Amino acid sequence: MVATVANLSQKHQLIYANTQKALVVGALASVISRRPLVFHLHDILSADHFSAMNRYIAVTLANHFASLVIANSEATRKTFIQAGGRPDRVTVVYNGFEPTRYQVSEADREQLRQQLGLSGQFVVGHFSRLSPWKGQHILIEALAHSPQPVTVLLVGDALFGEDAYVQKLHRQIAELGLTDRVRFLGFRTDVPQLMTACDLIAHTSTAPEPFGRVIVEAMLCGRPVVAAAAGGATELIDHGETGWLTPPADSQKLAEIIQLCYEQPDRAAEVAHWSRYTARQRFDLNMINQQINQLLRQIAIV
Repeated sequence: MVATVANLSQKHQLIYANTQKALVVGALASVISRRPLVFHLHDILSADHFSAMNRYIAVTLANHFASLVIANSEATRKTFIQAGGRPDRVTVVYNGFEPTRYQVSEADREQLRQQLGLSGQFVVGHFSRLSPWKGQHILIEALAHSPQPVTVLLVGDALFGEDAYVQKLHRQIAELGLTDRVRFLGFRTDVPQLMTACDLIAHTSTAPEPFGRVIVEAMLCGRPVVAAAAGGATELIDHGETGWLTPPADSQKLAEIIQLCYEQPDRAAEVAHWSRYTARQRFDLNMINQQINQLLRQIAIV
């Protein structure tokens, strides 16, 4: 694979590694082909997510072979440096989105709510694979302290052998008497439509996220969002203005925000409106691509 990439890169101006596995191949190929290497870092290099050896390999290869490291958030940049990464090699460029993909009409929203049997309910959506560190159990705990009309949609399913966690969620829901208030929808392809059908989107990760795509997607859908205040999430939301931040794993604080949005729909709508405007300005894909292109031109072989 290294030989193939090195040979192909002779026809191009640089090698762009978009994952840590690609970094290993790209670093060796760049030495052979003498092409500059760019490493796009999408992960928080912390003990919460990676072993000490994995962090060492990623940082060492980036330091010695990459001409540029692009981090997808300030949180990602900081952990790269804390792990030993060179500060002069890394710059932040946020993830980009196509705003038009998240435009859903009010008629389609109401139709989907009727199909799902959600009419008259205050719907809190959670969009993520079902995993302990994604914190669906935190949302369930918060639901137990929320008004009766509040219903939770869990969109996503288990990966990587985490089926035991799904069973644990079902037991938790049954023990709390919430069976009629939680819906498991599994993996779906109509995420923008489902987000728009919700009244609030909850992000409940118990470990820092490198960015938090779900948060921005919710903002672009014009939905209010509450997120765990760690990692990249703190860079995406201005608390009380474009959404809400709560301490990670704090179900009581999360329940308070759910209560606020339920009791003050005008306030929630105001926050959602401003968050959509802000997200369109900060994360537009065309603008993000221009930023990346400017960086690449500075190191590409002409």
